[in-house]
Amino acid sequence: MVGTIQPYNPIAFELGPISVHWYGLLIGLGAFIGYLIANHEAKKRGMPEDFLADLLIFALPAGIIGARLYYVIFRWEQFAGDPARIFAIWEGGLAIHGGLIGAFITVLIFSRVRGLSFWKIADIVAPSILLAQAIGRWGNFMNQEVYGQEVSRAYLENLLIPDFIINQMFINGAYYQPTFLYESIWNLLGVALLLYLRRVNLRRGELFISYLIWYSVGRFFIEGIRTDYLLIFGVLKTAQVVSVLTIIGGIILIIYRRKTGLSDKRYLDNEEEKKPSPKNKGRQNPRKGGKKKK
Repeated sequence: MVGTIQPYNPIAFELGPISVHWYGLLIGLGAFIGYLIANHEAKKRGMPEDFLADLLIFALPAGIIGARLYYVIFRWEQFAGDPARIFAIWEGGLAIHGGLIGAFITVLIFSRVRGLSFWKIADIVAPSILLAQAIGRWGNFMNQEVYGQEVSRAYLENLLIPDFIINQMFINGAYYQPTFLYESIWNLLGVALLLYLRRVNLRRGELFISYLIWYSVGRFFIEGIRTDYLLIFGVLKTAQVVSVLTIIGGIILIIYRRKTGLSDKRYLDNEEEKKPSPKNKGRQNPRKGGKKKK
């Protein structure tokens, strides 16, 4: 049976000389579905029409560039001899932390220019980002990357993993842990949690920070069993260091914003809506209609 296992073709289809890879296709699909969900929520929250579409035009390229630069910086030895390969992103090699940094900076600038609340935008898109990550991980599956330590087929079968995943995890004559799958499931659970927290009506900004903490907790443990990772100083796993700093920083930021009053507004608050004060309700403007009594 082992000799008959063939990996999936990483190329989805070809248009003349152009090859469309599953990796890019699934990342694009995740971004598109995430946009639809976030745009629906943005309209409910009273955000300007089409502002998310305008944001995506800048945030998506910035995220991809940031993700690639992050990966190239920590894996420069792979590209030093052939710098042109830096642009071959269809081969894989996009680091989510770099993508988040690029998108974060873009949203920060965009919100300032448009005069909108950065934290409100971040809260709206947080579940969509995590959903896009969950879908995008299947691009790694098609490329046979983002896997963990070597295991037996029996080990994978005991996890009740479908055969099509087990077969794709047969790489260079051995089976490996499908860490891409573990992270995808963790992210989907996070999406459900964030959607629930919306109803809890957290303070503004805390939904996005909860996303950062949730993802970082899962990534820290999953990174521990991955075999393809980036290193700092050749010793520490970059993703684990960033995850720990993000968790600690997120908790500190929540406490700081609450103590300083920066998070007094809540997620469901809509500042565009001006409701009449109970004291003034029903009071007639003396300049309109009726004569003053002398």
